[in-house]
Amino acid sequence: MALDGVVPYPEEFAIRYRERGYWQGLSMDQVFGDLFERYGERPALLFNDEVIGYRQLGQRRLALAAHLYRLGIRRLDRVVVHLPNHPRFLVLYFALQRIGAIPILALAGHRRAEIEHFVRLAEAVAYVGPDLEMAAEVRRASPCLRWLIAPEELDQGEAEEGPAARVDPSDPCVLLLSGGTTGIPKLIPRTHDDYLYNSRAAAAVQDLGPDSCQIAVAPLAHNMPLACPGVQGFLLHGARVVLSPGTRAADVLPLIERHRVTHVAAVPALYLRWLADPELGRHDLSSVQLIQSGGQRLQPEVRRRLARAFPNAFVQENFGMSEGMLFFVRRDDPPEAQLETVGRPISPDDEVQLLDGDREVPEGEVGELAVRGPYTIRGYYRAPEHNARAFTADGFYRAGDVMRRHPSGNYLVEGRIKDLINRGGEKISAEEVENLILTHPAVREVACVPYPDPVLGERMCACVVLHPGRDLTLDGLCTHLLSRGIAKFKLPERLELLPSLPLSAFGKVAKQVLADRLAAQETTGSTR
Repeated sequence: MALDGVVPYPEEFAIRYRERGYWQGLSMDQVFGDLFERYGERPALLFNDEVIGYRQLGQRRLALAAHLYRLGIRRLDRVVVHLPNHPRFLVLYFALQRIGAIPILALAGHRRAEIEHFVRLAEAVAYVGPDLEMAAEVRRASPCLRWLIAPEELDQGEAEEGPAARVDPSDPCVLLLSGGTTGIPKLIPRTHDDYLYNSRAAAAVQDLGPDSCQIAVAPLAHNMPLACPGVQGFLLHGARVVLSPGTRAADVLPLIERHRVTHVAAVPALYLRWLADPELGRHDLSSVQLIQSGGQRLQPEVRRRLARAFPNAFVQENFGMSEGMLFFVRRDDPPEAQLETVGRPISPDDEVQLLDGDREVPEGEVGELAVRGPYTIRGYYRAPEHNARAFTADGFYRAGDVMRRHPSGNYLVEGRIKDLINRGGEKISAEEVENLILTHPAVREVACVPYPDPVLGERMCACVVLHPGRDLTLDGLCTHLLSRGIAKFKLPERLELLPSLPLSAFGKVAKQVLADRLAAQETTGSTR
């Protein structure tokens, strides 16, 4: 039984990907279950003062899988996972793989509006997270949600072993979240076959081995720290992963020194904060061999500063998407390509087109990125109308980013088509926030646009036209949005009250005009 709403790979492509060894026909639990036994007492996870070995991690996932199975959770059931970076996250992740259930990886900052959307869309049967009161509200509106599981219930010990599901490797193993360009994020079905290959291929461009050690700083619900190569890639090689309880320099840098971390993965906004922190000069960072940067553009000067702060590390920019395709800069790239580009794809069967409408642009010109390959989805989950716009007739995913091919063969990001605000690597849908702002009784029109920030890259400004005689402050607007259940990281950080919104020749709000105006202004005194 396949899961309805999942767009499969065409059979001719599935055959090719299997014949070439990208897809190995194994489930996540088959692969990692074997590794948990093979690497035995080797340390797998390090969290605070706890060291969890491979066999111990495997046994914990078996005990939790047995508990979840007794509750009634079965193969292809969807489970909302709403947890921070903690060993429980990974024990649950692997326990769900054991019984063939599908985690929906919500971010810790998500609240009722997002969780309710995920539950309704996927008909989720369980919620696992700390906010059981919020989840109970969701359940009243969505009776499909049968089980509300507190984090403490995940600690089931190591003794019991329940049945393993007979999982089809072409089933989804996880539902990731899109950047959310049209409302609340779409769900991205990643299969056992493609997601395992995703991690293997990403690991291959980072020279991982059994002595490697990564520190996980970004939320594990994100694709990069989980699988690019992330936790999955490091465990596939018998290596160690340190889970950082925080993102401040004072949280991360002592752990790098203590555990002799070799690989660091984070977004530029975090690196900028660490570089500006006095803590940077107080720790031995000589063990670090590779600095991975993704989520937003790493400026050349920041790359140079990172190379000075981590003197033995290669600073590796990557560009990717939860939908699949990953670009990585390589160690043997020319210096100018390392500084200016986001790299090139990691699989021999990754296909890249740069489009102007439905036409490929000539070499060296800019175009919208469209991608297809053995770990790139063919459609969002239960979103046929959106899929008709987001994918070409021959299955290329339109990423919405505008790129140009560098003479080295790598790619340069020139901008994006999609209406997103990229706040420190977190992609915020302008439309989602606009729809909620319009529920405020004082608001007549609104356009949410980015304005530049030296650390986060972009922050969001709400440009608002009020009903006559009404007033609004930024604090009042944010209070209203929080009452609607929005995540805090999506709140606007600037408010501009305007008599009208500029329009394009086609009658649409000219957001670029607003963004350009904001970028040219001094921010002091411009918010209300």
